[in-house]
Amino acid sequence: MRKPELLAPAGNLEKLKMALIYGADAVYMGGKAFGLRAFSDNFGQDDMRQGIAFAHRLGKKAYITINIFPHNDDLAALPDYIRDVAAMAADAIIVSDLGVYRIARQAAPGLPIHISTQANCTNWATAQFWQELGAARIVLARELSLREIGLIRQKVNVELEAFVHGAMCMSYSGRCLISNYLTGRDANRGECAQPCRWQYHLMEANRPGVYLPVMEDDRGTYIFNSKDLCLLTHLPALVASGLNSFKIEGRMKSVHYVATVVKVYREAIDSYASSPVDFHIRKCWLEELQKVSHREYTTGFYFNKTSAQDQIYTSSSYTQTHDFVGLVKEYDPVSGLAVIEQRNNIKVGEEIEIMQPGQENFRQRITQMVDTGGIPIAVAPHPQQLVTMPLSRPVVPYSMLRRPEKTEPSHE
Repeated sequence: MRKPELLAPAGNLEKLKMALIYGADAVYMGGKAFGLRAFSDNFGQDDMRQGIAFAHRLGKKAYITINIFPHNDDLAALPDYIRDVAAMAADAIIVSDLGVYRIARQAAPGLPIHISTQANCTNWATAQFWQELGAARIVLARELSLREIGLIRQKVNVELEAFVHGAMCMSYSGRCLISNYLTGRDANRGECAQPCRWQYHLMEANRPGVYLPVMEDDRGTYIFNSKDLCLLTHLPALVASGLNSFKIEGRMKSVHYVATVVKVYREAIDSYASSPVDFHIRKCWLEELQKVSHREYTTGFYFNKTSAQDQIYTSSSYTQTHDFVGLVKEYDPVSGLAVIEQRNNIKVGEEIEIMQPGQENFRQRITQMVDTGGIPIAVAPHPQQLVTMPLSRPVVPYSMLRRPEKTEPSHE
């Protein structure tokens, strides 16, 4: 079988590297303008150039998001920006707007164009239109069922991509005006304030200032708050649908999230490709997806229309079972010592789990730590503090240290 591409989010250069090292075939990232994630770190020109070059050194691909719905004032700088992206040898750009598509064709005729999910491609006729226009790939709307995707696949030869994991937008393929109305931040130009995750009250017109609670139970309700998408358990059906690319959402998610989710889907795709008949979902994969910050999981629109069961009415908080506490920078196989960059307060005596690309996880206790001055320490409390500690097995750079969570639900 031809393996589908595993496409991962890259909110900054570190996340890009982690996604590719942990098994993604390609990454998608945004610059400082023209993308729909204005509040992620995003990429300056130098970082974008480095990121594309890093992907290519690994034999992988990098796509650049230019998927805002621009107003007139946005267009003046767009042709030069597209030419710059093409000069960096980006593998494709991702666009939503027909005007941006037209400008891209004029500014960089040889640059492949992917059609964003924001363009709302929900049927085969629209897919044929984009194919006739010369698009290299269509990112299908999230509202499609697996059956509908299969029919589109039969009708077009263009590459098809779909989201398989991550946060779900309550509005139609992200075309939302709530943020703009309530905060002045335009979701369709990259500034969504995520008001769908807020808690709401009802106010009667003749009683201003009197807020009536909208309640599912005594904790209130979050009436727009969708569960997260997870299609890991339906991997064979996704492959059979003819999708060319499986996309993970999350350019604003953490390094830990990106590396963990990518590793799980990488292992699952490879396992299925090696022996489809014997394929089964491993318990450890499902456990891994609980370790990262997430909401409860759903299959979205893939198998049925969404219902109340696909919403979370009690909280907007994320849950996770483990905290990311350190990143391996160096490892000496002779001494068994690793240099760790601290990412969360860690102490001698704590049990940690080590996750590394392409290897099984393992657990151990921290028996000792030494700071950069060679002084033994009992705790590493400072952000990105460098410490040296013995590890019970060999590791590679970019391995991650984590521990069972002891704190309240995160808001990552």
